[in-house]
Amino acid sequence: MTNTTPSQQDTPGTTNADSAGDRFNTLVDIMRALRAPDGCPWDREQTLASLRPFVLEETYELLEAIESSSSLQLCEELGDVLFELVFLAHISEEAGDFSIADAIDTVCTKLVRRHPHVFAPEKRDAAITTDQVNQQWERIKSRERTDAGQDAERPKTTLSGVPRTLPSLLRAYKISARAASVGFDWAKPACVVDKIEEEVAELRHEVESGATDDLSRAEEEMGDLLFALANLSRKIGIEPEAALRRANDKFTRRFEAVEHVFSSRGRSLTDVTLIEMENEWKRVKHSS
Repeated sequence: MTNTTPSQQDTPGTTNADSAGDRFNTLVDIMRALRAPDGCPWDREQTLASLRPFVLEETYELLEAIESSSSLQLCEELGDVLFELVFLAHISEEAGDFSIADAIDTVCTKLVRRHPHVFAPEKRDAAITTDQVNQQWERIKSRERTDAGQDAERPKTTLSGVPRTLPSLLRAYKISARAASVGFDWAKPACVVDKIEEEVAELRHEVESGATDDLSRAEEEMGDLLFALANLSRKIGIEPEAALRRANDKFTRRFEAVEHVFSSRGRSLTDVTLIEMENEWKRVKHSS
């Protein structure tokens, strides 16, 4: 990406006077050209299924850009994600299913429906809190799922629509939020902490029992513990995937600093004692 601002980039068909809508239409036109009979062979070969890894990759690159605090990187990654969405919609349009315009209409209708405190004059409430907005949002989503359940061929439940392909920790967070939307929830965060302590005790029992020939029970208890931790994250307003990602980055940064120290002394970590590594770890931790 160049060091110009988005409005200065030399994108085919755009000028500084173009609106966001004009530029979006240009992107759609570029997608049509890529998929045309005389377009790009690679783009023409793609399917909804083949694009899945690219969608996932671009999503994670967008998350990394958000955490980098780089506006240029964020701008570029947002564009990449937008392109993937237009790509998917165009393939669906070719199949006669729906267009990108239909997808936009769908989300606009949904947003208006789920924000009655903004878009319904008779229900406007300037004093509504963020917590009340979240509760209202989940209630409306719950009603939508109930209404959709009238389709006998695809009965809907409270937990329908939580993708199994989500990272497991995030899926646990979403599942517990859905359950909470219908009142199945702990009264307060402290209650979840009690549950976590209970799960830790059960996991400790499995570990200390020494039954290494069958890890199924330990695996089950570990899963229960992680699920309870995801619930606590939700109760206190922390997105667990983001928290764990930052913890991973912090550990990686500190561990590599420890490794660099010993490497600068001509020593490999495989030749360093645990006590030496722990002492250096503490020094790095206190200095970071």
